[in-house]
Amino acid sequence: MAATFLIGAHGQIGQQLVPKLINKGITVHAGLRDLNQITDFSENNSLIPELFDLTVLPETMAKQFKAANVDSIIFSAGSGGNTGDDATLMIDLDGAVKAMEAAQLAGIKRFILVSSAASNDRSAWDQTGIKPYMIAKYYADKLLIQSHLEYTILRPGALQNKPGTGHIALVTDGQTNLGHLMISREDVAEVIATIIDMPTTYRQAYTLGSGSQVIATAF
Repeated sequence: MAATFLIGAHGQIGQQLVPKLINKGITVHAGLRDLNQITDFSENNSLIPELFDLTVLPETMAKQFKAANVDSIIFSAGSGGNTGDDATLMIDLDGAVKAMEAAQLAGIKRFILVSSAASNDRSAWDQTGIKPYMIAKYYADKLLIQSHLEYTILRPGALQNKPGTGHIALVTDGQTNLGHLMISREDVAEVIATIIDMPTTYRQAYTLGSGSQVIATAF
């Protein structure tokens, strides 16, 4: 992958992902809600700030993706825990789906989506306390699976702000214990950087937690 468009670059995963991608020799078009956010990143010729609006039409997004001349799209954006269900619907569901549609319009096949553990398990939603968010993730995941994109869906457990270990657990569907499934944001970022150009992960979905498998060889 020579270049990628990172939607949600200023998010907590996005900020840790940017340098990892650059270290792989990938140019990062950083999708930002405010161009002033670029000051939170180290200056690098391989980092290109892009003012990006998830509320515009897919056709508008597609023009921006095409102009950036990227090989992949990474969707790591979210409405955040302090917004209402309406923002969850507009960003985590509709924003993600529009980005998928835009990628297809722009002829970009590779698409990585950061989802959530148990988003594919309706029986677990009530225990999360964020059921509307889980519903949004479920349908975004579902539409991506139905697309013709070379997708990878990542479903991390509870996200932690602590240093990554470089190790994860790949959790089998139906064995998700939400009370114990946790992972650092840095390890999620490392997973994305690892799999972005790994064809064996195309059209696959993975539930992630902390564990003993080395990220570099887990996939």
